[in-house]
Amino acid sequence: MELKVLKTDGNETGRTVVLNDGIFGIEPNNHAIWLDVKQYLANQRQGTHATKEKSLISGSTRKLRGQKGGGGARIGSIKSPLLHGGARVFGPQPRDYGFKLNKKVKRLARMSALSIKARENNITVLEQFDLESPKTKDFVKMLMDTKLFDKKTLFIVNDLNKSVYLSSRNLQRVSIATVLNLNTYEILDAQNIVIFESVASKIDDFFKINV
Repeated sequence: MELKVLKTDGNETGRTVVLNDGIFGIEPNNHAIWLDVKQYLANQRQGTHATKEKSLISGSTRKLRGQKGGGGARIGSIKSPLLHGGARVFGPQPRDYGFKLNKKVKRLARMSALSIKARENNITVLEQFDLESPKTKDFVKMLMDTKLFDKKTLFIVNDLNKSVYLSSRNLQRVSIATVLNLNTYEILDAQNIVIFESVASKIDDFFKINV
């Protein structure tokens, strides 16, 4: 897949970048995508929810009434789940929602997500964009010049440039990810993927390493 490299002012540089069809041109595997997104969202859950079981409820332990002769059901504790203020039956307890996922499945899911974006023509290649100091105004100008300001955009960078990160962190529609931290959820969640020219070859290396 061959894409034109754009300048930060939106004009063409005259150069092109060839993206590996083995990464950006495969047949997407929807089940692998579902598994990887499910794992990502599961890892975001704190799992700190808790309800009080019978042993945790404060209350008398005396038997409320006789076992027989009262004309009603047997009841032995004011902490019973059947009574107001009683315990919770089988309520949620703190737990870890994470689960293991094969590395090859995660790799396939991320390639599938990138292939979907490539198929929809939602990948843009930009020349290197550096800022000497954090300036959101300059970053916004670049987004407007490249017609990306109104789109939810994921920038894939080689290393986390502090100036670029600080300039974009207050922009709701912009997120930054390094090549090593790519994940399926963020790729699919973005309307447009921006890859810097110098990063294109690093993506190939990333998927070769994580075979």
